[in-house]
Amino acid sequence: MSAVVDLTLLSTTFFTLFVIMDPPGSVPVFLALTSTMTARQRSIAALQATAVAFGVILAFTLFGRYILDFLHISVPALQLSGGLLLLLVAMELLTGKMEDPEPSANGVNVALVPLGTPLLAGPGAIVAAMLAVEDADGSVADWVAIGVALVAIHVVLWAFMRFAGVIHRVLGDGGTTLVTRLAGLLLAAIAVQLMADAVFAFIDQSV
Repeated sequence: MSAVVDLTLLSTTFFTLFVIMDPPGSVPVFLALTSTMTARQRSIAALQATAVAFGVILAFTLFGRYILDFLHISVPALQLSGGLLLLLVAMELLTGKMEDPEPSANGVNVALVPLGTPLLAGPGAIVAAMLAVEDADGSVADWVAIGVALVAIHVVLWAFMRFAGVIHRVLGDGGTTLVTRLAGLLLAAIAVQLMADAVFAFIDQSV
């Protein structure tokens, strides 16, 4: 199995994206943005938002390295900036200061913006996907692992939004808040590790 897919890379990529994109935390946001929609419209919105997020992250996963080369940005610089960005997001999750988007007005399709991007496919998720490619060695097994992880996390996102009403009733406001806080704590740890790795990489380059 490991010859076909790198299970370690698959699990780390999926877990990192799960913490950053926070499917349970997307439930109240999705409900708020689609408060005026019917059940069928919500189902369509969940699919559209997932497709948009997947397309954005896939594009950066495939072409992110070329963007870095064009802008002359090193991998350690990306790691350090990504770690700082993820730490800010983690602090917002931990303190409950994430902005609560308002429901759609004037017929704007909220499934595309702001739900698909930047709420789901935000800077943190984009950086995490690009770093997963940097951690890979270019083998088929690694690319399969990253691809499966991307598909899996978006299937999970779609499921949480598709059944947002049921999940919110089961977890309640307190349960949703608890999951969000735990995600913030784990994301903070990931951010610190990214920054530490970047600092050591800078040191190795200067030696």
